[in-house]
Amino acid sequence: MTNTQSGSGITANFDLIVIGGGPAGYVAAIKASQLGAKVAVVEKDVLGGTCLNRGCIPTKAYLKNAEIIESLKEAGKRGIKLKNPDFEVDMPATVKMKNRIVKRLTTGVGSLLKAHGVQIFNGSGVLAADKVVRVNEKEAIQGKSIIIASGSKVARIPIPGIESEHVLSSDDILEMQEVPKSLTIIGGGVVGIEMALIFSSFGANVNVVEMEPRLLPFMDKDISQFIEKLLKDKKILFHTNTRLEKITEDKEGLVFSLSSGKSINSEKALLSIGRIPDLDVLGEQPIKTEKGLVVVNDYQETNIPGIYAAGDVTGQKMLAHAAFKMGEVAAENALGAKKKTDMRFVPSVVYSLPEVASVGLNEDEVPVDRSFSVGRFPLMASGRALAVGESSGFVKVITDQKYGEILGVHIAGPGASEIINEAAALMAMEVTSHEIAGIIHGHPTIGEAFMEAAADSLDQCIHLPPKI
Repeated sequence: MTNTQSGSGITANFDLIVIGGGPAGYVAAIKASQLGAKVAVVEKDVLGGTCLNRGCIPTKAYLKNAEIIESLKEAGKRGIKLKNPDFEVDMPATVKMKNRIVKRLTTGVGSLLKAHGVQIFNGSGVLAADKVVRVNEKEAIQGKSIIIASGSKVARIPIPGIESEHVLSSDDILEMQEVPKSLTIIGGGVVGIEMALIFSSFGANVNVVEMEPRLLPFMDKDISQFIEKLLKDKKILFHTNTRLEKITEDKEGLVFSLSSGKSINSEKALLSIGRIPDLDVLGEQPIKTEKGLVVVNDYQETNIPGIYAAGDVTGQKMLAHAAFKMGEVAAENALGAKKKTDMRFVPSVVYSLPEVASVGLNEDEVPVDRSFSVGRFPLMASGRALAVGESSGFVKVITDQKYGEILGVHIAGPGASEIINEAAALMAMEVTSHEIAGIIHGHPTIGEAFMEAAADSLDQCIHLPPKI
């Protein structure tokens, strides 16, 4: 690092400056340091971004509590008699538990960056000319290259009453100190479904309002149907193909007026319609954007040579694991490489109870001129699923009929978030359904259902009756 240049106003020079210390940013910084670069990270909040602080990790901590509660409810069916079956969720203690986990991980990210010699600047970073980043409008640092990894923020919608203090963001709800008696979730996407199941398990009466014709509208239709049945079984009401017209308040809480003509009364609400890129870091620089997203090429480079972008700010895949890869590729290219980011086999997971996961194409996305077959293996036919009492799911494999290429895998059931990684890895390696059907899997496991579904897509499944 070169220190202050006389008369330039620049306090430090780096090979690479990363704006944002979330999944894309901190991975990019560490990768660049491993390649020998002098690196700075500018972070306005806490290292780790949305994922560690307000997303992936906190919600999984809550989900574990919900899983324990659901297990207690089912204990009697498994011959376990509980003398006092009542339970109470201590939300202050739950929040503290979540915060301990988050603190440990975010501290770990800081330690990793420091161990790799990355200099951390705490403050808001804004791009200026000549690859200069101004920190808190007071300090200016300059880089040979820059990576924009500013992440995303909660999306808002212009509905009358949406600004009520009782309408919470996904950030707010993770700090709530008591379980509401009733909760209406606006949006039936990934976060909405996870929160619906968490707070239903915690004891709240939950409604979900979704504009699209089905919940999880961007996942495979069989996954959506599975989730809708799951919510019905748990007495969670959902209203699909329905717009929220307005929110009003009365003495008991909130009143939601729906396009169907119905109304919902609820103590609290969660606004969960997704996230939008945080573009505040762009300043006056002519970085090209489209529909609120920073435009990048296959190498994560923006329209300005030497300035790259990675993670949520690009809108390519708003997932932490996709951001990891984008950040890594951006760092390598910023230092002279020419690598492309391959987003074809990025798994998507909804941490419901049980989980659902997908990778590749769903049936509606397969080109009309491409012949394909669908293999399904229901967990009702899985010895392990029956033994653990979680047999309502399935594994679905979409196979190209000509070559046996796996086009998509969709899983509902316990361990879906782990099994999907095997599917993604094999798809990336171009392993066919013919080959997967011949791979010996451990028995009894949930994972062997993937092998069975691949075999079923070829009409070769041993543990299912022949198709009529």
